[in-house]
Amino acid sequence: MHVHDLMSAPAVTAAPTLSLPDAAHLMRSRGVRRLPVLEGETLIGIVTDRDLREAMPSRLSSLSPWEATTRLAAVTVADVMRRSVLTTAPEADARDAAHTMLTHRVGALPVVNGQGRVVGVVTVSDVLRDYAGTDPAATAAGRAL
Repeated sequence: MHVHDLMSAPAVTAAPTLSLPDAAHLMRSRGVRRLPVLEGETLIGIVTDRDLREAMPSRLSSLSPWEATTRLAAVTVADVMRRSVLTTAPEADARDAAHTMLTHRVGALPVVNGQGRVVGVVTVSDVLRDYAGTDPAATAAGRAL
C-alpha cells in the first residue's frame, strides 16, 4: 500500500499571511486539524489546531470582545506555524509513513511530489481507517447520524 492510496487530496492549505481566526474557520469548515503552509507552491511550514489554541493568549479574556478579535486578527499563521515539517512522497510505503508519524509523534504528513508540490496529506486516521478496512464515505455518514 502506498501513501497515495490513503492520502486526502487535494490538501487544504494556508498562506502564511492568513490570520488565526481565518485559519481556525478554514479548519472547521473543511473538517481538518492541520494546514500545510505554502508560500506560492513551496511548503514553508505547518499549523495545527493545537498551535492555534496555544496561540490564543489567556490575557485576552480581560479585553472587550472587539479588542480581543482585533488583536487576534493581527496574528498570522506565519507567527505560530512550525517551520520544520516532516513530509512523505505519494509513492512511499504507507507503513513507512505510519512509522514516521509514530516515531515523531505527529498526526499527519504533507505529501510532496517529485517537483516539491504538496499534493495531499496523510493522517493517522487515514492509516487507521485502512487498517480497520473502513470506507471513508461510510465513516463520514456515520458521524452525521
